[in-house]
Amino acid sequence: MKQVRRLIVLSLLALLTAIVVVACNGGNGSTDRRIKVASKQFTEQYILGEMYAIMLEDRGFKVERKLSLGSTPVIQAGLENGEIDLYPEYTGTALTTVLKLPPSSNYQQVFDTVAKGYKEKYNLVWLSPAPMNNTWALAMTGEDAEKLGIKKISDLVDLASELVLIGTSTFEAREDGLPGLKQVYGNLEFKQIKVVDPGLRYKGLLDGQGDVVVAFGTDGEISAFNLVVLEDDKKFFPVYQVAPVVRQETLDKYPGMSDALNSISPLLTDEVMQRLNYEVSGKQGEPADVAREFLIQQGLINN
Repeated sequence: MKQVRRLIVLSLLALLTAIVVVACNGGNGSTDRRIKVASKQFTEQYILGEMYAIMLEDRGFKVERKLSLGSTPVIQAGLENGEIDLYPEYTGTALTTVLKLPPSSNYQQVFDTVAKGYKEKYNLVWLSPAPMNNTWALAMTGEDAEKLGIKKISDLVDLASELVLIGTSTFEAREDGLPGLKQVYGNLEFKQIKVVDPGLRYKGLLDGQGDVVVAFGTDGEISAFNLVVLEDDKKFFPVYQVAPVVRQETLDKYPGMSDALNSISPLLTDEVMQRLNYEVSGKQGEPADVAREFLIQQGLINN
């Protein structure tokens, strides 16, 4: 009889323990498994990855950071096999690198295509995209642009032979870079093209070693040094909006994730992302600190 009572007591204790565990995990639909947030290996990705992680933690989710994980193919494989749950990706990269489709500058068309393709092929979900566009761009100092009367890329055509372009080997070789630009805009032949390390582009422009610099739309130096981004008036450069890409299985397990992450996207304009990037790349701030301060300022999280 004592043995029977002992077994009953042990069974009741086990049942109570299970009930407590379920109750503790039931608040946001999470389990003991952490949501794994990844990013690529550059400043903007670190900041965005931290934003996603901090936002989810503030909503009560458990988060494991896998920032600086690698390139798009590496992270895409991680999403497919369940090693990670989400990361920030760019629509243009998804279109060309993952889905192997031609680039496009049509915002809505590109987003609709990648959202549909990812869901059908990989069961991955694209949440709301930010208005920012981290695409190729050409920029000049405000002084030079005003002096030469250059506001858009078409204005460069007649003057390019007198100007020096500072860029990278990637831009010089890729079809969505200089070769494609020449096809669309015509006789865009620069006096000289200086190929430099990506980190030295803006130094060269500001030191007077060139007249035009190859930029990305959300580079921090654009706002920090009041550079003029030339209008892509023929809409050549592909669109690269950013959005969280999440496993459908993860969204099903953790209700509330979508609302938390989607609240960030509308706030990320080119100008905002330029400023945040420069806080890290120019002022040596920590991505986590910059991300947290931004979310606090926007009223998305508490101190």
